[in-house]
Amino acid sequence: MPVPEPGEPSATGHPAVAAAPQASAAGAPRVRPSRSGAEDEAPREAAQEAAEGSAAPTRTGRIQVPVPSVVRARERGRIAAQNPVVLSTEVLTKTYGSLVAAGDVSIEVHAGSFTGIVGPNGAGKTTTLSMISGLLRPTSGRVTVSGVDVWTDGPAAKRLIGTLPDRLRLFDRLTGAQLLYYSGVLHGVPEAAVAERSAELAEAFGLESALGRLVSDYSAGMQKKIALACSMIHAPEVLVLDEPFEAIDPVSASNVTDILEKYVSGGGSVIMSSHSLDLIQRVCDHVTIIVDGSVIAQGTVDAVRDGLSLEERFTQLTGMSDTRKGLEWLHGSSDSV
Repeated sequence: MPVPEPGEPSATGHPAVAAAPQASAAGAPRVRPSRSGAEDEAPREAAQEAAEGSAAPTRTGRIQVPVPSVVRARERGRIAAQNPVVLSTEVLTKTYGSLVAAGDVSIEVHAGSFTGIVGPNGAGKTTTLSMISGLLRPTSGRVTVSGVDVWTDGPAAKRLIGTLPDRLRLFDRLTGAQLLYYSGVLHGVPEAAVAERSAELAEAFGLESALGRLVSDYSAGMQKKIALACSMIHAPEVLVLDEPFEAIDPVSASNVTDILEKYVSGGGSVIMSSHSLDLIQRVCDHVTIIVDGSVIAQGTVDAVRDGLSLEERFTQLTGMSDTRKGLEWLHGSSDSV
């Protein structure tokens, strides 16, 4: 197999930075010819290479450099833009009397994409995601998943969607294992497959030792993880996640990110809300900004942020700014008393 040049992708997809010394047929390192009368350097070099080879017998000959998630996200965005649309909302609207919680929200999510939904508190993010997942009936508009209308053919649509709702509603008097089983059979997964998938999900989310305990005894972060596992057990085409990283510790958050990225790399699609703009910029390839129930910007992360950080662009688009006016009395000045 030819060895790629530095910077070219290796067989594993990572750039090959350097190649190992070539080996002879007997497996011993090949000694380079000495130059300028430096014959005494050759045995020393050979001994050093042999020592290195014996210390690392599984050496592959390449130094693997991890690809940052932000680089993966940008490449994924370019690929996903060519894929068909798997989820779309058309002028989706939800009103409560004169209050417009969501107005004319139109979003497209391509297969194999990771889309972030951001906006200020009360902007309409949860309302939008609840209508997409079939939990909140829209006043008007349409939601389709793989061509199936969520509100005219709900059972078929829900087989294609995995949902992590706001304010977790779990059957917390069940054990973790029972909750996973219930979620699986509810979505029509065969019992034998439910058992296998439950074990794999529990291992992936680090919940193996907790499966026999009541969910009510779980911490907030563990409840979030078991709920996310339940949303994935039927292998949906789209995951609709409302604040999936809330209450999760940093190590678990990194683990969840890896799981979601693998899900997307396998052809699934994620649409999630988050208040962490840094997280959205790092792991998502597309982003939608919602303010006062309306979409004010959407597209690839790079297109929306337009050369700024996503946080700076968000502040610019929403007109929000850090102001200290009116809080002088908090500064401890005697003049404010």
